[in-house]
Amino acid sequence: MRCFIGIDLGSTTTKAVVIDENQNVLGRGITNSRSNYDTAAAIAKQEALVNGRFHLFRQALGSTGALEGDLDVFLGQLERDFRLEQYLEQLADLEATCQRNLENAKFGDATRDVSVALTEVFRRLSGEAAALFAPGAKRKSDFFRDIAGSQYLATGEAVAKESGIRYDFLLNVFDRSIIEVENRVYGDSIRRHLMSALERAFVALPGMAGRRGRVEAPIKGILDMEMEETYVVGTGYGRARLPFSKEHIRSEILCHGLGAHMMYPGTATVLDIGGQDTKAIQVDPHGIVESFQMNDRCAAGCGRYLGYIADEMNMGLHELGPMAMKSTKTIRINSTCTVFAGAELRDRLSLGDKREDIMAGLHRAIILRAMSILARSGGIRNEFTFTGGVAKNEAAVKALRSLVQENYGDLTLNINPDSIYTGALGGATFAWRAVVEEGRTVEAR
Repeated sequence: MRCFIGIDLGSTTTKAVVIDENQNVLGRGITNSRSNYDTAAAIAKQEALVNGRFHLFRQALGSTGALEGDLDVFLGQLERDFRLEQYLEQLADLEATCQRNLENAKFGDATRDVSVALTEVFRRLSGEAAALFAPGAKRKSDFFRDIAGSQYLATGEAVAKESGIRYDFLLNVFDRSIIEVENRVYGDSIRRHLMSALERAFVALPGMAGRRGRVEAPIKGILDMEMEETYVVGTGYGRARLPFSKEHIRSEILCHGLGAHMMYPGTATVLDIGGQDTKAIQVDPHGIVESFQMNDRCAAGCGRYLGYIADEMNMGLHELGPMAMKSTKTIRINSTCTVFAGAELRDRLSLGDKREDIMAGLHRAIILRAMSILARSGGIRNEFTFTGGVAKNEAAVKALRSLVQENYGDLTLNINPDSIYTGALGGATFAWRAVVEEGRTVEAR
């Protein structure tokens, strides 16, 4: 199967999208961006191809009717077990890396005790792993560094106290090791993990044992099928660092404009608020960019700004939107400057303003800034598509709907649950066009 891939290397996350020859989206992948951009691009692409396999599993099993009404249950279990297998491999790698780096640490007579404590920490982490991927389990992140880091810190503190060793020794070893593990690609293990996950799924769902043969055959058939990386296009904040030649690079403006058009063909205006910048784009009926505006180098009004506010409030980034939705009072925030916002936030709290009202004011301030950028690009035309990570923030969406209504009246506002992948989708579409319409055959490696 020929596949066309777009990779969007953002400032905080790297996304990838895989489409087929009919421009159907097969898979999407995301990972946290890191200093090693080659690795971030490789992992996002790998995740998208794995997601594509699951999409094909669904198609194949659905066409055979082997699972009847249990298709969602089975595939959900299979994916959870696959993620568990991946996590356990990385956890074992992290333990080995920690023990290896311990040899170079200068802990003196405590080295042996730290080694014993590390063994105990990872024994407990391995024992707790299955619960992290159980049905209904809630994780604040799907990235290994975040999950393992959170578990390690909590367990390490307990083990250090029990062992009578210094907790900072365990932290030191973890900090030395996590970047090494995070920057490794485990592509050779995917098939093995999927087969192990298949065994786990049948154990977890014993009622499906009688249908095992009818289920295994199409899954193994998909695993044996090559997903050929026919052409890859890279874009995004870090596109200059992507391991591709210039022919395989497109600007993020072009990719976001085309990606929004592919999601919603009627799109005329695009607003993209990402981690590092805000983009207002006007496109023609074919998704070709007519004009655009971006914020200046300041990160005010972007995802990084919200991250800073979350840190100031000692909250998770995902908690800001729900808190702002509880607001009952309008508060005007004067500054969207990351430097001064913290001071204004603290002033508001000292004056007795409620946190939820302050959060709602901050979200409105962010969208007001975006509206000024939209105005400079040519205003808002129908249809209007909102993309980027901030499009998942319900308070930002609420503020945007309100301000669009106030300034432009009733317009169609498109927000796709997968809007964070818009740039990567545009890149994949450019890759498809390069081969199908322009006849290029050079692969990006």
